[in-house]
Amino acid sequence: MTPGNLIACHECDLLLRIPAQPGGGVARCRRCNAVVHRSIPNSIERSLALTIAGLLLFVVANAFPFLAFKMQGQGTQTTLASGVVDLYNAGKWEISLLVLLTTIVVPLLQLLILIYVLLPLYLGRIPWRLGTIFRFFHSLQPWGMMEVFMIGILVAVVKLVGMAQIVPGLALWSFAALILVLAAASASLDPSLVWQQVRYRR
Repeated sequence: MTPGNLIACHECDLLLRIPAQPGGGVARCRRCNAVVHRSIPNSIERSLALTIAGLLLFVVANAFPFLAFKMQGQGTQTTLASGVVDLYNAGKWEISLLVLLTTIVVPLLQLLILIYVLLPLYLGRIPWRLGTIFRFFHSLQPWGMMEVFMIGILVAVVKLVGMAQIVPGLALWSFAALILVLAAASASLDPSLVWQQVRYRR
């Protein structure tokens, strides 16, 4: 039994050896029956494809209008970046910084890191500092709050719909799709495959 074959149960901390599993196989703890590992078929390929799609959606979500407002014959359009600027100009720099980080900076970093990790693995190579960068990716996940931002936008739209005509832009739909695609990419990725490559590099 080598250290690379061992995993600790997340529920009872029992040290287990995970055998090779077919695609879709599930390994359970023999003491508490908790799921300790789930084998995902074509994990690297699926996650990479979803990540590339997510990067394209991210570009669209930041390049096109998010919402358009029409009231009393006057109209205005807003984008994600202009929303951050408007909050800053209104003196709410803390909120503008939070929105910038959680809706633009962190999602972009997540997408770029996934491509940096997955593309070389797909091509049969091991990227430089794989373990450190993949660990940083996991530390970013609590800061990805696109879902919270989307809920806030929907609440604001409901409140404003009686006062102005609101037209959803292409960026809004792309942003919503990006939330789903990024979640699917993370769910499709089997982290054990990445950590195995870290062990092999040593």
